[in-house]
Amino acid sequence: MAGEPAEIDRDRVEYELRGKTLKVYAHLLRVDSSGVREIQRELGFSSPSIALHHLEKLERLGVVGKDNVGRYFIARKVDVGILSAFASIGRLTLPRLGFYAAFFTTIAIAYMLESGASANLYAVVGTVGGVVVFWYEAWRSWRKRPF
Repeated sequence: MAGEPAEIDRDRVEYELRGKTLKVYAHLLRVDSSGVREIQRELGFSSPSIALHHLEKLERLGVVGKDNVGRYFIARKVDVGILSAFASIGRLTLPRLGFYAAFFTTIAIAYMLESGASANLYAVVGTVGGVVVFWYEAWRSWRKRPF
């Protein structure tokens, strides 16, 4: 893109990337590219001009590009605001705390299987407590996801 800034102003992107603009950005993260009317229908906007306004805002920020046929795509991924609480693996986006929850779950299960009846009560309470807290926080992040 010709008018694309060399470096993205993270503070400005963080300030602008909220509300419907964040929903449009999150939608483009899920799909390869999308047109104005598709975004309007998918996100339930009342008119295509609302989708266009937010797409143009994202284009000015340098995070979205437009191809020759008028479809918009992610030009640069940014981790700002609520998006920093998620990790993307291909098209799959998961809460970062989910990885910690899975790790602690594995550790707790392995410890209990390895030690059997001689498990230390404090170790079991500590690991199970960590498991419960991390899964709860991962679930809360998932509920607040913008996509």
